[in-house]
Amino acid sequence: MNVDRLVLAIAGVFVLLSLVLSQLHSAYWLWFTAFVGANLLQAAFTGFCPLAIILKKFGKEPGCAFQ
Repeated sequence: MNVDRLVLAIAGVFVLLSLVLSQLHSAYWLWFTAFVGANLLQAAFTGFCPLAIILKKFGKEPGCAFQ
């Protein structure tokens, strides 16, 4: 998997996990869902993604979106 696919996969896991936690624990977990969504939105416009930088430092191959 390249960085682009990993970013999308990890973001999807975070969103689903925070939705489950909001139902089982506290509705405040929805703020985490909003944070992930806002990061995805700003990354679409700016190309800056902190997770992509971290994954590249761990040696994952870059994709088209985050080079």
